Amino acid sequence: MASKARRTIQLLLVAVAVAVPAFVLYANVTGQDWRSASRDGVGLAPEPTATPEAVVQIYAARAVRWRGAFGVHTWVAVKPASAEQYTVFEVNGWRLRRNGTAVVSSHRPADGRWFGNTPTLLTELRGEDATALIPRIEAAVDSYPYAGEYRVWPGPNSNTFTAHVLRAVPELRADLPPTAIGKDYLRKPYFAAAPSGTGIQLSVAGAAGVLAAFQEGIEINLLGLTFGIDPLDLAVKLPMAGRIDGAPVGLTAAAVIALFYAGRRRRSIKPQPAAEKTSQS
Repeated sequence: MASKARRTIQLLLVAVAVAVPAFVLYANVTGQDWRSASRDGVGLAPEPTATPEAVVQIYAARAVRWRGAFGVHTWVAVKPASAEQYTVFEVNGWRLRRNGTAVVSSHRPADGRWFGNTPTLLTELRGEDATALIPRIEAAVDSYPYAGEYRVWPGPNSNTFTAHVLRAVPELRADLPPTAIGKDYLRKPYFAAAPSGTGIQLSVAGAAGVLAAFQEGIEINLLGLTFGIDPLDLAVKLPMAGRIDGAPVGLTAAAVIALFYAGRRRRSIKPQPAAEKTSQS
């Protein structure tokens, strides 16, 4: 009976693991033609002409076309004090073919849709804190080591760029989503601070690695796909679906771990031989 119940729970977990990413993709990825897709702002960035203080923001939005099923595109937006427009820093593969560098600096809307896909604000700083960090962000943009390269998988790509900026300016304390494929791309010695600056990670060219940090939690990267758990926020991290917050999900993850160890314990307990049972009775 216990074995049957365990199999039922495992089937339910598999069903959830398939259904959740499918729902998230249906809800967040647009099927609009990228050539006519909206790039307009969505109201997450303060109006620059009405905001005299400095602003720093980091965004993520589902990538274009089929890539959006697996990952997001991330970028950094800054506005110095009294500036009347934002400067957006990001990496685009097609710009590399045109301009010889993948790094792009533009004045597009900081919170603009990424070819129709609505962005999510990952972190924000304003005022004096933002003013102090903007020169360091600009220096990190200039020092990006892969400006002459671009690969969708496993990197370097736009998420590799954003992770580089975050490591250079850990005060931003951003937790890049697990769908930010390429964020873990590292070359020798394959070891670095976590993008948030609150832990460490080991990654072999973004294809396999582990991360442990206060901000991100614990993550395992396998072939560019991230699996993880954030114990502080009771959240799980899944490929395609991304980060799923909430106590119910956290409890589900705890239940999975408990079932795993319970199964191992049952297998380790060997039944007594019939003769031994008879002699004891």
